[in-house]
Amino acid sequence: MSTSVKPDQTTLLVVDDDSGQRDLLASFLRTQEFRVLEAASGLEALELLGEQPVHMIVSDVRMPGMTGIEMIRQARAQRPALPFLMVTAYADVRDAVDVMRDGAFDYLEKPIDFEELNAAVCKALGMKTTHAPPSPDNTPPLPEGIVAESAAMRTVLRETALVAPTESRVLITGESGTGKEIVADLIHRWSKRTAGPLVKVNCAAIPENLLESELFGHEKGSFTGAVSQRIGRFEEAGNGTLFLDEIGEMSAPLQAKLLRVIQDGEFERVGSNRTQTSNARIVTATNCNLEKEIEECRFREDLFFRLNVFEIYIPPLRERREDILPLAEQFATRYSSERLRPRLSASTVAALALYRWPGNVRELQNAMERATLMARGGGILPEHLPRRVRQAMDVQMPDTDDSTKPAGRIEEMERVLILQTLKEQDYNRSKTARVLGISRRALLYKLRQLADLGYKIDA
Repeated sequence: MSTSVKPDQTTLLVVDDDSGQRDLLASFLRTQEFRVLEAASGLEALELLGEQPVHMIVSDVRMPGMTGIEMIRQARAQRPALPFLMVTAYADVRDAVDVMRDGAFDYLEKPIDFEELNAAVCKALGMKTTHAPPSPDNTPPLPEGIVAESAAMRTVLRETALVAPTESRVLITGESGTGKEIVADLIHRWSKRTAGPLVKVNCAAIPENLLESELFGHEKGSFTGAVSQRIGRFEEAGNGTLFLDEIGEMSAPLQAKLLRVIQDGEFERVGSNRTQTSNARIVTATNCNLEKEIEECRFREDLFFRLNVFEIYIPPLRERREDILPLAEQFATRYSSERLRPRLSASTVAALALYRWPGNVRELQNAMERATLMARGGGILPEHLPRRVRQAMDVQMPDTDDSTKPAGRIEEMERVLILQTLKEQDYNRSKTARVLGISRRALLYKLRQLADLGYKIDA
């Protein structure tokens, strides 16, 4: 295809039996200004191919009935030069060989990397890759209380805004306390299902023998204590969103039943043989490494691929330090009796930045609640912070005569903070200044001072 063809003059056909995956791919490609048609099966795709002008097909490999490979063979008879891009959740070498042998242009593995997808499509069509995923500035207005000063969190919000309006299932990953539930809230708020309920279930907080009833409901008398009929969370969610937190803690039998709901939209209440249906969108979260859980036979691989249509990874707080101070000030204001922002001393700010926050945002919130209570309406000082935060500061501070003096200690804390941040940012001055919240000129002035004192400021 000539490079003179523009995306909005190009029609792509997305083929996938999974409506969530199909919707996600189509929605993204539309953001790149392509015209997109959708088909839920190979037969439907062949019909559209005969009715509509199509410049390229993006198709799943494994589909019920006619597979993607069989579809390619039949489509080739109609349109020998039509490029194909195949995607699959099953990274099988034999599939890849078969696909390439049958004339596919390229082969991508789910979950799809959008930049890779865009590059592959543009390459197949002979276009320059000039388009990119929506920028963070295009995200909807944020609810009060959400902090996203760091580039990492802005990326999370960009990805959330991209997937929220689709019907795709989302797997949110990250350490405990990073804010996975907040992202689930945003997915629902920014979705087409916002008028419906958002139902949350913590799979780790409910005993295994009760979780099935919690999810699917039960009939009266189905087990000891079942004194009346109860609908489950899938029925309660209706046309809304069901958020399953700590999905990695779910037992193998329940994983099988969850897989059936995802595939067929069907389930039975405990003690009933009557089939119920669910239209809820499923969003899940975990702090586990599910791929490792699969290797150790504790989590179903087929369920993982069904849940992980789109993954949103939330980095730990130590990797987005620009967010620490705004979050700390927000929490301090929340817990202040006067609802005024308490002043954080310079040494307190440095202490918060130096600590690694293994408990992430949740730990920072608890620390600021304690500090606000200890400060009793006054400025928040290092002694008001939890002992482990103060100890981390002492470990990183050299024990010198000057550092025992208040002014000297603050200066040394500043030096430690600048040098540590510089190293973490691979000695990139601009990134370091942004993380520290100061201008690049101010950082360069301080680095010249540190260089004169003999400190290492270059990689």
